[in-house]
Amino acid sequence: MNALILSQEQFDTIIDRINELKSELNGNAKANADEFIDNADFIQIMKISKRTAQAWRDEGKISFSQVGGKIYYKMSDIQEMLKHNYNPAFKTKK
Repeated sequence: MNALILSQEQFDTIIDRINELKSELNGNAKANADEFIDNADFIQIMKISKRTAQAWRDEGKISFSQVGGKIYYKMSDIQEMLKHNYNPAFKTKK
């Protein structure tokens, strides 16, 4: 195993770069929540039919944007819908 000697300046540069990358990764996680996906991706992710997606929009279960004939959903809205409809597991007696 080889030892590597760094100057304080080199070490600080490496630490600064690691912190920058960490901030970018944290920022990307937040950005992904506000990312828009189209109807085809939504249907594929949720494993539902086009009709079910339409019904959910009509019933107000999922927020969406429409540009022309194209439908878009925010990932954060999809996550919120799933959280809102979450049912915890039932406890069973043994």
